Amino acid sequence: MLNFHSLFSKSKSKIASTGYLLRATTTSQCLHTNITTLHTPNVNSFLHLFSPRYSHIAFSFSKPPARSSSRVQTSRTFCTASSERETIDYDVVIVGAGPAGLSAAIRLKQMCRERNADLTVCVLDKGAEVGAHIISGNVFEPRALNELLPQWKEQEAPITTPVSSDKFWFLTKGSAVSLPSPFSNKGNYVISLSQLVRWMGAKAEELGVEIYPGFAASEILYDANDKVIGIGTNDMGIAKDGSKKENFQRGVEIKGRITLLAEGCRGSLSEKIMKKYNLRERGGAEHQTYALGIKEVWEIDEEKHQPGAVIHTLGWPLDHKTYGGSFLYHMKDNQISIGLVVALNYQNPYLNPYEEFQKLKHHPAIKPFLEGGTVIQYGARTLNEGGLQSIPYPVFPGGAIIGCSAGFMNVPKIKGTHTAMKSGMIAAEVTFSALNEGLDMDTYWDALRNSWIWEELHKSRNYRPAFEYGLIPGLALSGLEHYIFKGRHSFTLKHGKPDHEATNAARFHSPIHYPKADGVLSFDVPSSLHRSNTNHEHDQPPHLRLRDPKSPELINLPVYAAPESRYCPARVYEYAADEKNQMKLQINAQNCLHCKACDIKDPKQNIEWTVPEGGGGPGYSVM
Repeated sequence: MLNFHSLFSKSKSKIASTGYLLRATTTSQCLHTNITTLHTPNVNSFLHLFSPRYSHIAFSFSKPPARSSSRVQTSRTFCTASSERETIDYDVVIVGAGPAGLSAAIRLKQMCRERNADLTVCVLDKGAEVGAHIISGNVFEPRALNELLPQWKEQEAPITTPVSSDKFWFLTKGSAVSLPSPFSNKGNYVISLSQLVRWMGAKAEELGVEIYPGFAASEILYDANDKVIGIGTNDMGIAKDGSKKENFQRGVEIKGRITLLAEGCRGSLSEKIMKKYNLRERGGAEHQTYALGIKEVWEIDEEKHQPGAVIHTLGWPLDHKTYGGSFLYHMKDNQISIGLVVALNYQNPYLNPYEEFQKLKHHPAIKPFLEGGTVIQYGARTLNEGGLQSIPYPVFPGGAIIGCSAGFMNVPKIKGTHTAMKSGMIAAEVTFSALNEGLDMDTYWDALRNSWIWEELHKSRNYRPAFEYGLIPGLALSGLEHYIFKGRHSFTLKHGKPDHEATNAARFHSPIHYPKADGVLSFDVPSSLHRSNTNHEHDQPPHLRLRDPKSPELINLPVYAAPESRYCPARVYEYAADEKNQMKLQINAQNCLHCKACDIKDPKQNIEWTVPEGGGGPGYSVM
């Protein structure tokens, strides 16, 4: 029989901080705990201890009765004894504990206090803890946060480094040419978004939001009328061969009267919802276009550190047909973040974004900042660049899509956090009215178009598609847009081909030979992966699935020279000879950074990214 006290002996302080008294009994099948609230309105810290580390334990907990305006039961039960999935009911279920999801949760609870109402709000996140999967540049514009939590400075938000300088360089191989900076970063801050999200999570919990990290939403639940009624989490403890391991635990059905999808760029459930309900067609949207951002955080010598200094670049190391650029931001504590963003509509299948980033760090204008420094963390993530033209209709029966899952990034600003947060706040206000006043969720679409999000994106709508004509024409057109037109003209440029269709056959290009990593400024992929804290349970079904298992050997390798072995920044995809000396694709799913590049860039859209077991993936702390 499980010794409950020994289980928690290493986590006494964490349990005590949750503000709950624990009383537990164990049986051969389930562990049941009753929790009496002392002062903290959530059970997140407690629940997190069970997932995924203690996923072999079943547990239940009860909360004090909610006020009468909430129509869902307050008992929460998890049990492995039954072959059927357990069900938990909430008023609002939010998938994703990022800026959009947490802003929605906070705003919902604020409105409950303002209107003397009560709604139960649950936020799920596939990361092992809140912020573990969050990565961004990030020069933060506090506009949305000022509206959401006006006292954020007094409440010690991790936003303490105001932008002190703002430079824009055009790089050639050996020099940096200064250009007028178009970014207007006065009043903005250099931050770690993963740290900000962690702080927002704590604020949400203080308001009564229940946050469950380590739970991966793997499917949408529908009722008989095809209305979304919640999500299902994936089963835990399944081996690669599909058999159940000793720690097997059934997934849970988490149902909500409203479901908000805040999964971030290329969210797997959001993409399915968009296709099922034809949301792109309904919103008159073009396809989304994406970029891959690769980033490191360094600790550098104090005498080189310039807190708040911001540098953006265009040009080298990318060719003039490939849109992208780099950034270098001086954070607090002698840290800098440096990264390269590469648009995924690049044509040359031999281009390797990871290796281009390694080259960047050897540029004579960049190298002096890094010399003598140490890399602290590495990561990568895709981002939406489609802007106004690519926003789908964001409402579906039973819920809405918010944040980067829909795609509200302002490309010329290189910012999407503030717009993602605002979209979550707007969705929360509509959701509250829908549940309490009978308002139609479709008003979320109207509210978005009447908000400053739409005003921003309308003004900036032609920047990104201008670069379809190449770097120099793109600079000229975007310059006219920024300084003269300012979005006031009537025409709207269209995007080019979808990113996967933009990849040329290998015969039209020559291989690119990248220099070997020196281990000082540039590094091989295994070294970088170690710094990402990426980890997955090795013995689980692959979460990267091939729609046609033969396509890699029949199409990708002979026609495109195996582009998946280069566009992936984690070396998930490799070709190796089998026993017959035939090259076969090997998928190292345990390396996955959850960047979603493979789901986007594969020439034949043959790779489907799905969620692995909850708690797997990167473990970002300063990204």
